[in-house]
Amino acid sequence: MNSPDAPLFSKLVRLMNLTVRPFHDQVGRQHQLTLNEWRVMALLAVQPGLSAARLSELTGLDKMSISRALAGLTAQDRLQRSPDPHDQRRQCLQLSPQGLALHQQIQPLANEREAELFRGLNPARRMRLEKSLDDLIEVLSQEQALRGRPH
Repeated sequence: MNSPDAPLFSKLVRLMNLTVRPFHDQVGRQHQLTLNEWRVMALLAVQPGLSAARLSELTGLDKMSISRALAGLTAQDRLQRSPDPHDQRRQCLQLSPQGLALHQQIQPLANEREAELFRGLNPARRMRLEKSLDDLIEVLSQEQALRGRPH
């Protein structure tokens, strides 16, 4: 049931809940993996060497949520850390061989889920949705940067 008079923010939250619930049911429990751990894994699979601060910026998660995700991945030997040769205060993060193997196993399921989610949108509507989301993310990121908070 869709409520057309619901506030936009409520619709965004509902959409997020409807899209992530299957992750927990289908993937999270089976692999003892939280959604935030998966989000970190997905980024590190394509951009190895990111710092925790950069992961926070790219995901929109606060530093504590990133820290918990990294701790969970480390505890299950899915993450490796190495010192940044240019900044000793920073660690470069990458998936371990076990983390890479798990990512390769789960990524096709994530691709299928994304295709399923957007199957009902024609390409033009999907492009408009992506553009609108990109615009909203940009505005919110700029606002947070002006306030001195990481985005």
